Amino acid sequence: MRKIEHIGIAVKNLEESNKLFELLFGVPPYKEEEVASEGVKTSFFMNGPNKIELLEATNPESPIAKFIEKKGEGIHHIAFDVENIVEEIERLKKNGFVVLNEMPKKGADNKLVAFLHPKGTNGVLVELCQEIAE
Repeated sequence: MRKIEHIGIAVKNLEESNKLFELLFGVPPYKEEEVASEGVKTSFFMNGPNKIELLEATNPESPIAKFIEKKGEGIHHIAFDVENIVEEIERLKKNGFVVLNEMPKKGADNKLVAFLHPKGTNGVLVELCQEIAE
């Protein structure tokens, strides 16, 4: 894991939250997109070298909807940039971590992603991210 790629924040209303974070950071989101396979709409903000991802559920069965129902709005995950996501998944599995998806899948912001179960990471949902080569 090379660096924190972004911090994901679950929100009830992306439009209202975009306005709030635009006031907070002084810039609009640089990207908005929907990831239908995950049931979310996302937006990304840059804050210096750091990225913040806001996530709104698009259906009541999505992981974000379930998270908000259980815990309310707030930090949902921390994503780490990796050079080779397949190798990193194997390394982590060998070290006893539970990977929620054995094969990386396409996520937001042109990334391949995989998640570690929070029960093995002190309650923090960890996302692995690898830039998709163009």
